[in-house]
Amino acid sequence: MSERVYNVLFLCTANSARSLMAESILNEFGRGRFTAYSAGSHPASEPNPDALAYLRRNNLDTQGLRTKDWAEFAGPGAPKMDFVITVCDKAAGESCPVWPGQPMTAHWGVEDPVAVPGSDERRQRAFADAYHILNRRISIFLSLPLDKLDRLALQRELADIGKVTA
Repeated sequence: MSERVYNVLFLCTANSARSLMAESILNEFGRGRFTAYSAGSHPASEPNPDALAYLRRNNLDTQGLRTKDWAEFAGPGAPKMDFVITVCDKAAGESCPVWPGQPMTAHWGVEDPVAVPGSDERRQRAFADAYHILNRRISIFLSLPLDKLDRLALQRELADIGKVTA
């Protein structure tokens, strides 16, 4: 008997760094149990090169990562999402599309490493911090006994994960 595979959509405004990092992390460590996607309300023209470089340094697959408009996941023919998670405060405050199937939602806000001013070293530290926070939260998410939690308990767990730091 095969275990159910859950679809997860990570949202951020530009879909150029944090949401793509989350997509890559969950697809790697949740393989076989989860399929992760990412999108943005106002997607950038391409993924942030520093985000891709950081993922590669951590041996995560970046092949096929691209920025996507969240409308791609709200229309007919889109995969049905089980979870929709915002990873930036701006996207959390926007009016999201109506997601087919009433997925569970949560906000896991992470500081935008792309917006960090200053030296290259400071920006690289910001990407590392964002990665580690997302990795930690996704690790906790992966440990949840999804088949044993009722909807209310699962919603509470998802909200609590958003408070975890690296």
